[in-house]
Amino acid sequence: MTTHRKYDHETKVRAARAVVEGRMTKPEAMEAFDLKSKTQIDTWCRLYREGGPDALFPKPKGRPKKPGPAFSSREEELELEIQKRVSALADEVGQGWRTR
Repeated sequence: MTTHRKYDHETKVRAARAVVEGRMTKPEAMEAFDLKSKTQIDTWCRLYREGGPDALFPKPKGRPKKPGPAFSSREEELELEIQKRVSALADEVGQGWRTR
């Protein structure tokens, strides 16, 4: 059974920087940082080249939250909620008169 080892951000940055800047080869970095897979250092180097050290931070898990409407104040948000409720009540009342 294979276990996955997690590496902290600093280790990823140091390993990727060493390879990208040419101070170490990938096999040397794998040995120096105790990496078990060449894929790890390949990925870290690619991400480091594309986005620098910040690209090596872990990505958030799960589905991103849906963006809600942008309100400039809590009052605007409450006002919209009240308008929706009044509209729903008006529809309800209007349907009640039609059924008689």
